[in-house]
Amino acid sequence: MTDALTLTNLSGRHGQLQAVKGVSLRLAAKEVLAVIGANGAGKTTLMRMISGLHPAAEGEILLHGAPVTSLPAHARLKAGIALSPEGRRLFGDMTVAENLQIAAENGRKGDWSMATVCDALPQLTALLHRPAGGLSGGQRQAVAIARALISNPSVMLLDEVSLGLSPAAVEGLYQSLETLRGHVTLILVEQDLTRAMAFCSRLICMAEGKLELDGPPATLTRQQITDAYFGIHKAKEPSHA
Repeated sequence: MTDALTLTNLSGRHGQLQAVKGVSLRLAAKEVLAVIGANGAGKTTLMRMISGLHPAAEGEILLHGAPVTSLPAHARLKAGIALSPEGRRLFGDMTVAENLQIAAENGRKGDWSMATVCDALPQLTALLHRPAGGLSGGQRQAVAIARALISNPSVMLLDEVSLGLSPAAVEGLYQSLETLRGHVTLILVEQDLTRAMAFCSRLICMAEGKLELDGPPATLTRQQITDAYFGIHKAKEPSHA
């Protein structure tokens, strides 16, 4: 079976700074991947490269086996890659419904509509006719996720899912995300390690632009994750053979 998403030797730059360095990754359909790492590790740049908002300096991106590396962001959205960006980036003077309708019109045809998205994220129903700019942080994040979902993606990217939200808002948000499990391939950037490990089926850690750790959370120790987070490379034990 073709992987949902394949990254091969993907690198990205900000001017002279190489923010992502040769990342290779394969994701199966419906997999739930959490991406962790310190500030400046390259997480957001990686997400923006996958979605087409930042150009890849090197490497290749395949979506269900088809190359999308050269496609602009709007074409990748049509192909099935949707990003809920850090900072939400909603149209504040438009209603929630209008924000969602724009995404629906620019995405793919599929099962996700205004009605089914509100079923998955029921807190949206009471917000549809309110201006997005007047919502709380948790409400804006829910709208940003709904906006990505209503474009009917096969791969959905959620950048900094719980950043700046209250514990209660985060709890409600993750309850909603549980309803998406099994419907779409999810990649989420999350600073809350405990939350990330509990939710994902696979965890990767980035440090200084490189992929330092990759595996199911149940197989990873806190020490391994800490070492990867800070880019600590343990020396191999000398052989006594």
